[in-house]
Amino acid sequence: MHCAITLRRFGVTLVSTLVVLLGAPFVAAQGFPAKPVRMVLPFSPGGATDILARIAGQALSEAWGQSVIVDNRPGAGGAIAGSLVTRANPDGHTLYMPSGTIVTANPHIYPKLPYNPGKDLVPITNLASSPQVIVVQPGFAARTVKDLIAMAKAKPKTITFSSAGVGSQTHLAAESLAFAAGIDATHVPYKSGGLAANAVLSGEVNLTTANVPVAVGHINQGRLRALAVTSRARIRQLPDVPTVADTIPGFENLGWWALMAPRGTPKVVIEKIQRDVVKMLQSPDMRARLDQLGMDPIGSSPAQFARQLRQESEQWAKIVRERGLRVN
Repeated sequence: MHCAITLRRFGVTLVSTLVVLLGAPFVAAQGFPAKPVRMVLPFSPGGATDILARIAGQALSEAWGQSVIVDNRPGAGGAIAGSLVTRANPDGHTLYMPSGTIVTANPHIYPKLPYNPGKDLVPITNLASSPQVIVVQPGFAARTVKDLIAMAKAKPKTITFSSAGVGSQTHLAAESLAFAAGIDATHVPYKSGGLAANAVLSGEVNLTTANVPVAVGHINQGRLRALAVTSRARIRQLPDVPTVADTIPGFENLGWWALMAPRGTPKVVIEKIQRDVVKMLQSPDMRARLDQLGMDPIGSSPAQFARQLRQESEQWAKIVRERGLRVN
């Protein structure tokens, strides 16, 4: 009896000592999540980010035993969603799922953003990436990227391209190509990727860069033709379509989707979320669902993701400056 009481007291003392030594963050990580988690998106429902968020949210909800609520807050180049997240309690229960350009390029395009992604947000992990597909009408004169570049150089700014809006991945993939090729084209922004693709279908513009599922659907129906993909290697869904890098060596432009949290979120909570996301991404079911979306799983560490953010921000700063993309 005396031994049992002594062991019990030792256990209580050990737990108390751990709490004192490791502090509140340790307790926070052990109890996370303690309530539903809100995942804020800077886009409307129905797009690639929204679909990925709902798939990931369902998987994390099952792993955590708490609901994951997708909260769509589109508009203002991500400013509405980003500001909402940065004002949230930094306990891990409010997360941000931006696309790459929202947090690396848009701060250079929109210098008056009400928040600073590099200072006000903490990187958790890069979930997945995907190339864009450059698509045109079947009868468009250019048959290759080389043809497109030649046409654009012969008649600067006469080639038109649509996008899902200023600062969107579809916009900046095309600007990245124009920058690498040394050409000028005319940007026509729309409110969504679907509308941007429709603009090519109707002949309002010459081309757009589309997400893989959108492009494949139109290509398989014979409504659009692919010039190239923006990844360095050809993709499984379009094995006969060349890469831009076949014409411009080293070229690559990948869209990606990540998780971030408000500055001040405990490191142990960040690390727990990242570990749980990696476990989720290792699931065969999740990998199959990502493949259907034309996405490749990543699951980078917070440190790896932080380095990527800094590197891409520097790259976009140069492109935004030299392409004159800044919006005052």
